[in-house]
Amino acid sequence: MDPETSTTPEMNFSILGSAAPVLAPRVGKLAIPGRQAISTPHFVPLTTRGAVSHIAHDVVRKETAINSLFIGLEDFIEKKHPAPLYKTPVAPGESPLRRFICAPDDMPMILAPRRFPSIPCPPTNTETSVAILTSVGFRQLTAHQYVEAIQKLQPDIAIGLADIVTAKPPGTRRREKMVDRTHAFTRDALEQLYGSSVAEGKTSKAAYFAPVLPLENAQQLLYLEDLENEFREHLSGLALYESTSLSFIPENIGHLPRLLLSEPVTPHEILREVSLGADLMTIPLIGACSDAGIALDFVFPAPASTQERGEPQPLGIDLWPSKHAKDTSPFKKGCECYACRHHHRAYLNHLLAAKEMTAWVLLQLHNHHIMDQFFAGIRDSIQQGTFDEDVYAFNRAYDSELPSQSGEGPRFVFLSLPSYLCPSNKGTIRLRGHYIAPRQGTNHPKRMQKVYGRLDDLSEKFNESQSSVATPDTDAEGLERHGFAEKV
Repeated sequence: MDPETSTTPEMNFSILGSAAPVLAPRVGKLAIPGRQAISTPHFVPLTTRGAVSHIAHDVVRKETAINSLFIGLEDFIEKKHPAPLYKTPVAPGESPLRRFICAPDDMPMILAPRRFPSIPCPPTNTETSVAILTSVGFRQLTAHQYVEAIQKLQPDIAIGLADIVTAKPPGTRRREKMVDRTHAFTRDALEQLYGSSVAEGKTSKAAYFAPVLPLENAQQLLYLEDLENEFREHLSGLALYESTSLSFIPENIGHLPRLLLSEPVTPHEILREVSLGADLMTIPLIGACSDAGIALDFVFPAPASTQERGEPQPLGIDLWPSKHAKDTSPFKKGCECYACRHHHRAYLNHLLAAKEMTAWVLLQLHNHHIMDQFFAGIRDSIQQGTFDEDVYAFNRAYDSELPSQSGEGPRFVFLSLPSYLCPSNKGTIRLRGHYIAPRQGTNHPKRMQKVYGRLDDLSEKFNESQSSVATPDTDAEGLERHGFAEKV
């Protein structure tokens, strides 16, 4: 088919191949002037304060194929205003955000109001703001403040503010508020960034991705109609919070790039979301597997040798068990990542046992490489027209679940993995703030247990000192001089 093109301020998205206009896998290219082009479908690496967990920027550039960053604004803004991020000295036209996090000049930056996955906040969203979790506690981020941040920080792509409820399923009235507030956030943001009309002359270098709520089509129909008709001129893309929303996209904006803010728990789910037409995806399981000491081990399309085996192959290798202590084979046979070229399973097993942080650096490098190759195979399969057959073969060749974790990761306190990696667990509690789940109820265990006792030993010694039994107050030589004992 002829390539379709969407042109918006500072961004161009071309659809290079698709089996159908909607709910079908498609291959495209997202081009931003001065930045690396992103071939889609692809994943967007998640960051902690602007850096991929465990990997420095120079290592990212030298040893990975990472070509974009997902950044949460709440990582950088504290209670005091303005935050240091806004005080970064920059040259004219330079992005303070890029300078502050020292990101490579050619790497696209995607800015969102909250990190992903976000932590539920006890304060609720309001008609003019959303609750966020900063490094110094909870606060409100107003819609006006977020638009100002987009204008000042100059990201390449900005995800629109949305009234998302994460703590529990919203009721009927709450759903109505979600739609009304998100509609108002989007309308006001586009007016501030681009002006209500082209004649006003307001422009923004950031491409704006309008949010699509995780609700049924009928509940947000009017909002979607406005995205299609009233806001279409200034939209650069769509940000969706669940894969079912891909079926709600109006036809007139179906050519826009789709960023799916999802949490697939296996490669099988990733393939399903790609089959529905997702272009860019967030995949938290990469970091979760690295923290768990699991090296991913799968290929798409599945090799013929894997398909011919009688039983499904594991999706990853848990490198904690002692059986790897003398195994000098690479994490994955034939893998060309830095970790597999220079190190082996025995070394990684030793690093894990010693709680050496290099272990998680190597695992992150390996797992990101596996995911890069996975998406490269997906794009080739779609272009060759064999995607459905390859998905069927992959589902038969590999296990439906990732292996369970057997060791304790670098930043865990009680529960070490999400439930999809360790079925007996019900949640995740980690030391770093953006992973800490709020305590539910009064009987939830403390995150940080006390490292001191109740002074029982001192109390016992005090009681002994008050007893009537005589206690010698000299050493062995003194006892020998007085004839009480013989020194040996």
